Order: sequence, then C-alpha cells, then structure tokens
Amino acid sequence: MLIVEDEPAIARRIERFTRELLGDELSALEVCTQLDDAERAVERVPFDVVLLDLNLHGRDGYALLERAAAGAFQTIVISAHADRAIEAFDRGVLDFVAKPFDRARLERAFRRLRDRTRPEPGARVLAVRKRGEIALVAVADVRYVKGAGAYSELVLRDGRTELHGKSLDGLSLLLPPVFERIHKSYIVRLDEVTRIHVREGTRYDIELRSGERLPIGRRRYRAVLARLSPELTGRTTS
Repeated sequence: MLIVEDEPAIARRIERFTRELLGDELSALEVCTQLDDAERAVERVPFDVVLLDLNLHGRDGYALLERAAAGAFQTIVISAHADRAIEAFDRGVLDFVAKPFDRARLERAFRRLRDRTRPEPGARVLAVRKRGEIALVAVADVRYVKGAGAYSELVLRDGRTELHGKSLDGLSLLLPPVFERIHKSYIVRLDEVTRIHVREGTRYDIELRSGERLPIGRRRYRAVLARLSPELTGRTTS
C-alpha cells in the first residue's frame, strides 16, 4: 500500500489508522510526501492500493490519479477538496474520504475494498497506458470487457480495443451498474445485448448489437437473465 500525503502529521495519522485497521493483511506500506516520488513509486512497486491526497505542495495529485486509473491498483482519495469527489469517481477511484476524517471513515473505505463494492454510479472514464502516455476512454464507448490474464481488454463500440492495466476483478469494482459479469472472462454492457441463445448441453450465449456472441457462465445465467427483458431469450442448437 502507498500513502501519498504532503502533511507529515496527517500522513502519520493515516499510517497509524491503516496499520491498526489492516493488521496482518498489510504486507508493506510506503509513504510519499512529494508527487514526483509517488510517481516513481507506482512505476517501481506493484501496489494494490494507493491512498491519495489531491494537493501535494501545490501540485495536483490528479496526475497520479490518472496513473492510478490506468494501473493495477485501486485508489482511495483522502482530500479536503470535497468538490472534487465527482471528478475522482469519474476517473475510477474506489472511494473518496473527505478531510477531516476519523478512524471509522477510513475503516468504511477499507471495508468497501474488502467487500468489492463502490459508490454508484461508477466511473465514466477509464485511463489506459499508450506508448508511455495516459489516454482516457469513455466508459460509454465500451461494449464489453474481456479478461486478459492480469489485464483486461476493453472492446469498444467502434471495434477498437484497448488494454487496461487492471484485472477483470479490479475493473468490476469501477464499472457502472449497466455492466454485468456474465462469465469468468467477460463483463458486458447490458444495453448492447440483443438476444440470449440457449443451446444444447445447457450452454448459453448472449448476442450483441455487433453480432458477436459471448458465453454466459452456467452459474451466472440466472443473474444475467434477471437483468434482461424476457423477450431477449431465444433457443438455438449448435
């Protein structure tokens, strides 16, 4: 875990609360007080979580927030700038803890991380690394997401694909409710679905507006069906 906070007293408080709340769950903890140091740290270490202030000696922590959205770790913002909460969620952070905060509020943020839940409505943009730079992809342009090992492949409405640094599990925390996990390897935007195909051998597919078909995991079929209109269900044989 990485704490990015330029006020030493607050950094010590966050560190103390974090160690108390996470205990043995915390394998390592690093503190950075400068944005440059934090940027180097996230390039050097595979952090799971970043606790980020947005005002770092007059510099905008937003630069690191973009890296966080593109990276493999989750971000919890801890900032006095509550007016930036909507902006932060649009960029894909997991939670926004407003200063001043107490131990209980930080505990709720960690609970959200454990429970794999997040405030609605979810991120509106996702950041991806392209040729060493950060590019922003509108979530509204994503048709579905395919697991690619430790990464995820964003499949866009126009047919393009972008590789995202978070796993499918990590992205599932950030996407808005219109997306549904249909398979261990796929998350789909439900308003792209035109039909469900029931095949022999108790196998299921969904068909998208693009004509693509994706598998539905047997254990997920009922949950997917419950979120779609009954008229989308058809029956075909392979």
